[in-house]
Amino acid sequence: MQIGIVGLPNVGKSTLFNAITKAGAQAANFPFCTIEPNVGMVTVPDARLDFLAELYAPKKYTPAVIEFVDIAGLVKGASKGEGLGNKFLGNIRATDAIVHVVRCFDDENVIHVEGSTDPKRDIEIIDLELVMADLEMVERRIDKAQKAAKGDKKFLHEVEVFTALREHLDQGRSARSFDCDAEDRALIETSDLLTIKPVIYAANLDEDGVSDFKNNPYYQTVAAIAEAEGSQVLPICAKVEEEIAELDEEDRQLFLEEMGLEESGLDRMIKCCYSLLGLISFLTCGSDECRAWTIKKGTKAPQAAGKIHSDFERGFIRAEIVAFEDLKACGSMNAAKEKGLVRSEGKDYVMHDGDVTLFRFNV
Repeated sequence: MQIGIVGLPNVGKSTLFNAITKAGAQAANFPFCTIEPNVGMVTVPDARLDFLAELYAPKKYTPAVIEFVDIAGLVKGASKGEGLGNKFLGNIRATDAIVHVVRCFDDENVIHVEGSTDPKRDIEIIDLELVMADLEMVERRIDKAQKAAKGDKKFLHEVEVFTALREHLDQGRSARSFDCDAEDRALIETSDLLTIKPVIYAANLDEDGVSDFKNNPYYQTVAAIAEAEGSQVLPICAKVEEEIAELDEEDRQLFLEEMGLEESGLDRMIKCCYSLLGLISFLTCGSDECRAWTIKKGTKAPQAAGKIHSDFERGFIRAEIVAFEDLKACGSMNAAKEKGLVRSEGKDYVMHDGDVTLFRFNV
């Protein structure tokens, strides 16, 4: 899973990016990996996997991972090449979702590129740049489909769909809000549009604001925008997250308790990402490796097996599954089997979050 982080300069975007990538590396004992100057990889905290690792003492511990891509240089005119816009707009096309960081605090020592704090205006600036970039993509798609339609009339429908989408985007509205049926939606999703990606608004508050975020007028503005378009909003303080990232695990927990927080912003952001994208995890375990695998909700057992290896899906026989909570309550796989809690599931079984799974296959 890859998440792009966007926002205007000086809204706390890079501070948040640096904090969550460093925090994720420390929390899961997974080395921070800089793939490019603006890409960081973090592990997904999962207490269930930790329990399995203690139970099996495996040679290898492999949590799920998320790539965060820091999309720098988004200013007015980014879609036309202002700043470093084109380069980073290109990078975000490969992401699965967008975290849009919005400044929700006043600080005369931190200059706002637009001169004042105004979440609604800031969101509209970024949205317009993404829409403008999408319009160029749609124009090219229409032109390509029109040429193809000269030889094959089936492309005429594609021309109709993307022409209607262009009119929608011309009004400054995102592709997410374009009303169409499932078939046309699937067609549009083949075009790597920026504004069709699901969004989490990270409302970046100061330390005082985050403790009482529901009454913060800036946060309320962002929350109202998120609700109107079916997106999610996450109250967060990038400065606090940066401080948390510098601490070891024990001190981190004490710090969170002192701040009145149950979990870090990274943990909450990961939960938002999984919820937004409709993702769950199933688990595999043994003396060789304990591992978390990320799949879409609704995935059936053979396709889940294919996440591990294509041979597993091709030669799928059955899946031996126990719910994690049942395994934990029993204390061991053998005890779970004795109580009849380990089930044998076939090709039509829909995977559940936390399924501890052993796939049987033959190729």
